[in-house]
Amino acid sequence: MKLWLPFAASAGALLAVASFVGAGWDAPPVATEQLGFRGTGMYHHRDVETEAALKAANVAPPAPWEADPSGDKASALYQNVQVLGNLSGDQFNQFMASITEWVAPEAGCNYCHNPDNMASDEIYQKVVARRMIQMTQSINVDWKPHVAETGVTCYTCHRGKGVPAQVWSTTLDPKPAGNMTSNRSGQNVVAVNAGKTSLPQNALSDYLLGDKPIRVHSTTALPTGKNPAGTKETEETWALMVHMSESLGVNCTTCHNTRAFNDWDQSPPQRVTAWHGIKMARHLNVNYMEGLSPVFPANRKGPEGDVLKIGCATCHNGVQKPLYGVSMLKDYIDAVAVKGPSDVPNFSTYIPGKTEVLGGSAATPVTQP
Repeated sequence: MKLWLPFAASAGALLAVASFVGAGWDAPPVATEQLGFRGTGMYHHRDVETEAALKAANVAPPAPWEADPSGDKASALYQNVQVLGNLSGDQFNQFMASITEWVAPEAGCNYCHNPDNMASDEIYQKVVARRMIQMTQSINVDWKPHVAETGVTCYTCHRGKGVPAQVWSTTLDPKPAGNMTSNRSGQNVVAVNAGKTSLPQNALSDYLLGDKPIRVHSTTALPTGKNPAGTKETEETWALMVHMSESLGVNCTTCHNTRAFNDWDQSPPQRVTAWHGIKMARHLNVNYMEGLSPVFPANRKGPEGDVLKIGCATCHNGVQKPLYGVSMLKDYIDAVAVKGPSDVPNFSTYIPGKTEVLGGSAATPVTQP
């Protein structure tokens, strides 16, 4: 008999017990919500401690004051107002005060403006901000199947930062060692945008920039040739699904029925909302973010030189409904809940520090500071 076996077993048992009851180990309180019929395993488990932190980080700030919609229009009061010219002077100033706090609370107005020439477009952040306002208007007007009447503002994504915390770009790091590992299809490394798994690290490029079909498995027991998706496509789809799950702080059963993941008729309504969200993110990246490539400096792009792009986490920030469904639109209806001029200037002609007017006209005289 090998006498060391009982001692080894005892030591293993003690280590196992210590890992659960030792100092620093904490079983978080969990709240469980049933999402579907009994026996289907459709439950959502929430870490109450984490949820408390999320609620503290998702508080909608109040408007600085209630704006007066009467009076002269901003287009008559200020120069080079290309998108928000239909606001009253007070509405315009209220929105500028708000966007400063939402995007650049420390730098203030000078983050986007030359204090000696407020109308100038020479600071690239102003050119970007103008286009982002157009994007926000488009989201609130054209994408109601996803944002409904809650809508979004600049704060939804920025949260007091010039660059939203949750953005993505293409990455090829760490670089393959070469030889047989020279092409690993972005796998076997930490995929930051896929829950830090080893799933394909750049799968978002296929679905939130490109329009690659999202497919996982066939609906028949034997191959029929109707579903060409293989293991690679399946793993890319899983990467997207993990990204969505992590971004919203939910699990698969929020959008899928466990007994028939593929069947739309048996899926919760949230799956349709998510479908529109995927299409919306793709539209925003293609039509707004990619177009700004000539404007962004190198330090505001990803490691491979592409612009930072929008994902589900950019707005949601870990909760199913951004800011827990609290709408900020009532204070900024005329600014971001209706569409203003949608003209797109030729960004390739923009020269930072020199271009004073990009698109539009600066001919309107200033009648007040």
